[in-house]
Amino acid sequence: MSLLLAVDGGNSKTDVLICDDTGAVLGYANGPGTNHQTYGLTESMRRLTALVTSARDAAGLDESDRLALAAVYLAGADLPEELTMLSDAVTEAGWADKSTVDNDTLALLRAGTEAPDAVAVVCGAGINCIGRAADGRMVRFPALGTITGDWGGGDELGPHALWHATRAEDGRGPATALTSAIAGFFGLRSAAEVAAAAHLDPAVAAQLPLLTPVLFEVAAEGDEVARSVVIRQGDEIALLAIAALRRLDLVTRPATVVLGGGVLRSRDPLLHGVVEAALASAAPLAQITVVTDPPVVGSALLGLSSLGATAGAEERLRVYWRHASAR
Repeated sequence: MSLLLAVDGGNSKTDVLICDDTGAVLGYANGPGTNHQTYGLTESMRRLTALVTSARDAAGLDESDRLALAAVYLAGADLPEELTMLSDAVTEAGWADKSTVDNDTLALLRAGTEAPDAVAVVCGAGINCIGRAADGRMVRFPALGTITGDWGGGDELGPHALWHATRAEDGRGPATALTSAIAGFFGLRSAAEVAAAAHLDPAVAAQLPLLTPVLFEVAAEGDEVARSVVIRQGDEIALLAIAALRRLDLVTRPATVVLGGGVLRSRDPLLHGVVEAALASAAPLAQITVVTDPPVVGSALLGLSSLGATAGAEERLRVYWRHASAR
């Protein structure tokens, strides 16, 4: 029996599991984000190593128990140089006899579909996209933020909602219910007080992405300013998917579009309506699916494939997570 370490390291959280080649989960650990672009390589590896140790302990493994493969998929593995750096760091950490390291969008894609022609868009703390075609071609995006044309995700939506709220309050922008909603969320009297608190206290600034559900709620009540932000986010998600489909010559062929990440998992009707309408127009044969299993399941499935997993391993792994979610 071979043992697999699977990692999904995101911007805001990280999942680590250990399973055997039958898909049976032996140990699991969850912790904070491990994107080296945010926390630095040293701190990210420290966090990952601590989580690997916790997962091993949960699995009841001792130092003599070797892991055959570490399937590690990380946010921030965007450029070739970063992928090499992270691969070297994981190899040096020695978590398993062998390791594979790549971008976390690949884990999301595998968690969502086995289809050979497929595109995945993740919109969580940030936004990214990856695509593949049956002939082996792949499309990736640098996903470095504004400098590579990206917009969206909770790290963008929360501060942008506060931007509109502040401008409405001081007269530079149209009135919006975001002003009172955001002030109320923080228990303060005004958007200006929220902005000042975020400027002075990093702990408050770190909470701004939590405004995304507030934005959706205000938009659902018909506020035009909030609706415009949600619509823009939907447009950006659709643009990524359509650009990937075009580059893979899939806009006129059946293909799967996988949507994942906290912003998309919310299944906000306005957001998803925008995405669905844009894809229906540009790629009418595309089928949209929203990932329900966490991306670490995709990490594990990619690793199990490399190990030559036994029949039924994927179903066993997915059933475990569905039961875990129900609990």
